[in-house]
Amino acid sequence: MLLLVTDTSGKNGSVALARVAEESASREVELIEAVPLAGGTFSAQLVPQIAALLEKHGFRKGDIGVFVVASGPGSFTGLRVGLAAIKALAEVLRKPIVPVSLLEVVAIASGRSGKVLAALDAGRGEVYAGEYEVAGGSARMVGEVLLTKAALPARVAGLRVDTPDESLGRELREAGIEVSQVVAPDALAIARLGLRKLTNGLSVLPEELEANYIRRSDAEIFAKSTG
Repeated sequence: MLLLVTDTSGKNGSVALARVAEESASREVELIEAVPLAGGTFSAQLVPQIAALLEKHGFRKGDIGVFVVASGPGSFTGLRVGLAAIKALAEVLRKPIVPVSLLEVVAIASGRSGKVLAALDAGRGEVYAGEYEVAGGSARMVGEVLLTKAALPARVAGLRVDTPDESLGRELREAGIEVSQVVAPDALAIARLGLRKLTNGLSVLPEELEANYIRRSDAEIFAKSTG
């Protein structure tokens, strides 16, 4: 099965092809190639890069078995553009979509079980934080929130923190919090979690795909403050 994996949640993004041998009992994901996308121009790059990647490796659009997409948290514009493109392709090709939270990828990255607070730097002195129960390579979300860095230590309440952000990890350690420095979510990690979710029946239809922003948009904040 061929997986098309996209991440347009950050300043820069990626599009990748991965595959799973149907006859393999282990269902291990093999990354074929990941191509970086420059931030700010996702709308112009994404579909052409998908077409070029398929052609380069001798595939057609119809060969795609499932779309795995990083649904957030992250950039409003990037997520809107990326998810809109995947919705359109999945609808035309009648293929399932599997949305993946980057916080969940972070939560399982260390390979340890238990209660975890996955944290990603959200900029503006804020942090995307997701509390998860991790066991056997799977994670059950308890909740995801946006916190200020100042408020994060009180929110941890004895949880182990997993983060790929070195500066955030350093700040938390200085506050006396246990931190596991994990690798940043990449196309292969997103694909692996996407396959697990697909196997568990957690795919969505194009009209059901939604971005996991966590943070409200500047427009929403402005509207509320002037309403």
